[in-house]
Amino acid sequence: MLFSMKTFRNILFGVLLGSVTTMVVAQNVATERANHPRIAAAIRQLNDAIAYMEAAPHDFGGHKAAAIQASKAAIHDLNLALQYRAKEDRSK
Repeated sequence: MLFSMKTFRNILFGVLLGSVTTMVVAQNVATERANHPRIAAAIRQLNDAIAYMEAAPHDFGGHKAAAIQASKAAIHDLNLALQYRAKEDRSK
């Protein structure tokens, strides 16, 4: 399938714009991590706890799977909180 030069240019522009937007958001989130070190530390500690639980030979009385799932959900929400702050700070 051959694209016209205009179509190719539009696709390339879209990809580049998406990449720049992703880099800006990532940079802003990194800034938010620096601005909120306790949240960043909590994410690191939760990731460490997940790795520990996943490697553990026991199931912590049947709570291992739920604890891993809840920890992953917490990490997700903390990252969303940082993304929100980054977006809010960028719009000011």
